[in-house]
Amino acid sequence: MNTRQTSGTFSTASLLYYHFSRYFNTVVKVPVAVWRSIDRKNHLQRVTKNGELLSRKNHMLHAGWLTLQAAEKDPTTYHPEDELFTADAEAIHGVLLNSPGHRYSTTVNGSRASGWGTGQNNDFQKTAPYLALRSNKPLADAVRQGLHAAPRSNRRLNHDLSSNLSAEQMVFWMTELSEITLLDFIFNQQDRIGNIDYIHYWYWLDGDQIHRIKAHGKKIPPQLKGKNPLLLKRTQLNDNDAGGRVEYINYTRKTKMLEKQRHYRAATYRRLLTLHQDFTVQGKLYQYLCDTFALSKKQRHTIIKNTAQATAILQKTCHEGKLRFDLEPDEFFRSGHVVQQKIDCDQP
Repeated sequence: MNTRQTSGTFSTASLLYYHFSRYFNTVVKVPVAVWRSIDRKNHLQRVTKNGELLSRKNHMLHAGWLTLQAAEKDPTTYHPEDELFTADAEAIHGVLLNSPGHRYSTTVNGSRASGWGTGQNNDFQKTAPYLALRSNKPLADAVRQGLHAAPRSNRRLNHDLSSNLSAEQMVFWMTELSEITLLDFIFNQQDRIGNIDYIHYWYWLDGDQIHRIKAHGKKIPPQLKGKNPLLLKRTQLNDNDAGGRVEYINYTRKTKMLEKQRHYRAATYRRLLTLHQDFTVQGKLYQYLCDTFALSKKQRHTIIKNTAQATAILQKTCHEGKLRFDLEPDEFFRSGHVVQQKIDCDQP
């Protein structure tokens, strides 16, 4: 619910993140989001009244359920109505998600010591993988620099970084963070920090082929004995509800996350240029944005404007020769290094 008493929640954002992650073919996993509707009176009786009862010890959640309860009784009490209701106001709509995962520690989510908003977004940029992403050095050196430079100013930070983080893990994280910040910039995300999750996988090589299975604990499974597997945390971008609305604060833009990045995936950069060009000429992707998500004109305009700004920022870094196109985690996993690609900064 989007009121002063509740947390920001916009179900359409989950649809945007899922479908645009497919467009960008992201390394980071974004859960499938499926649009569904249900009769508002039925939902009120079966779900909302129980939510209102069970949330009474949590002020923000309880305020959300109370707002929803009032809206389902009288849809005219919530604005804009189409965020919650179908055109005839008889059904409430939203998304179904299956989003498993565990919350990252300070290693990826940052210390959040500087408080909500700008402070924690700046803290996020001091994590080991983000510092590596900001490094001007070649990839392997950037990984070492990020691990060395990450602050260990308190017991928790030191504990979270004390484990033996592999270079392979760092390169996956760098790639995933570059994708997360791009999506967050485009969609006006205001509540990312502290909400990044992961799932453990065992990775191993069979010749040049990379294989993985989901891990259940940190003990090597019997079937992987002798294969020298590596336990990696793969990022799940589950919490995507505070994006897409014009009213949200774009902390990725506000704290200049894209301007500071020095490593990127070539395919992601090219797809961004293609997206911007298509939006400019109102091509097929533009029409898809207009026809699929029931966004307002202002919301569509914000996404298109943010895409243009993200393109301009990364193009500038590229033209200045500061952007290394070397984020290929699979290649790094196979060989321990990545051949940096040379691409035209202006051509997809």
